[in-house]
Amino acid sequence: MTTPDTPLRADARRNRDQILVAAREIFAERGADVPMEEIARRASVGVGTLYRRFADRESLIRAVFFETFRTVAEETRAAVAEEPTAWAALLRIMRQSALLHVSVTAKSARITAVVKADPETSRMRENLLDLLDEVVRRAQAEGTLRRDVAVGDLAMLFMSVVNQVHAVTSEAAGLAPGRVLAIMMDGLRAPAPGELPGRPLTRADLVFEG
Repeated sequence: MTTPDTPLRADARRNRDQILVAAREIFAERGADVPMEEIARRASVGVGTLYRRFADRESLIRAVFFETFRTVAEETRAAVAEEPTAWAALLRIMRQSALLHVSVTAKSARITAVVKADPETSRMRENLLDLLDEVVRRAQAEGTLRRDVAVGDLAMLFMSVVNQVHAVTSEAAGLAPGRVLAIMMDGLRAPAPGELPGRPLTRADLVFEG
């Protein structure tokens, strides 16, 4: 079994990446209990190859979430560094929110338990939330993001954007994420037309917190 920092040959890295992509998709679609053989089949690798990379289901779950958090964190840093305003960075981050699909839609108790128990994945998650907190503060300071929202609200919006649409036609399902995101971003813009009910949702409100 390899760790995230273990160097791999090009073909081994390609196999590992294919397995992680397939597992992320299947976990998001059907949860964590899909047969490992099915994950291998979607990844176009043999079952033996899968088990050489990941000794068991728990190690695969940890790797999927680690890679997801790391990728999103890297893209969030890039958005903050490259975009001219915090609002533009936030919009770019939201557009990339599909990468958080498994992170926010994993309703499996097994996935939740594995991710919460892994200190490295927890550290990556906290780092990502730190980055999002910073983007929120900067956007509010520049006056482009309404002040009555917090990072927990953004997490809920991520969830809404990436949730699969089942009750519409295939054409509408393709259009919906972009349209919903545009409507959401309009709602986040400052100045706000009115106050939101309740209070801002914070990190403490998120499922994986605690």
